[in-house]
Amino acid sequence: MSINDTIDSPVSAPRWYAVYTLPRHEKSVAEHLIRLGLETYLPLYTSARKWNQRIVQFDLPLFPSYVLVRIVITERTRVLSHPGVIRLVGFNGIAIPLPDWEVERLRLLLSACKAQPYPFLTAGKQIRVNSGPFEGVVGRIIRRKGKMRLVVSLQLIQQAIVLEMDASEAQLARPLTSDSRMNSSFAL
Repeated sequence: MSINDTIDSPVSAPRWYAVYTLPRHEKSVAEHLIRLGLETYLPLYTSARKWNQRIVQFDLPLFPSYVLVRIVITERTRVLSHPGVIRLVGFNGIAIPLPDWEVERLRLLLSACKAQPYPFLTAGKQIRVNSGPFEGVVGRIIRRKGKMRLVVSLQLIQQAIVLEMDASEAQLARPLTSDSRMNSSFAL
């Protein structure tokens, strides 16, 4: 699917959009959108932090300053009405929908494994996963303490996450061109 396929789809069909929020407003924006009756997805991860001489667990957004919402584009004013919302993510002032299959794949990946944020990467060796729940995903391999981890970047919102995986499920991938980066938000 190309970027043009996402732009040319019917206006009346609900599509997934990335909502860019003020820092630390993701949960309040998501709650507001849910109260409006809009389908919302805010992936969270658990982080342990030391606070007042004890360790406290927090649920934090996996993609800081981003919430995903499924709307008909004519409903964008409902989304933008929350004071914590800055804009819908897009190019040249036009909101670009995320392909439904990518959001569903993200949900599947996050339900199958533990994820944590990782700095957005633009260069490095790439692999393509051949089997398992990550099949077809292109990412960059990092090794830490003997475990293999796959970094998956979401190009449109310039965010990345780390997924743990078995090394036998991957092979080196050819470098991606700028055209293929626009086709898949699971590419580095």
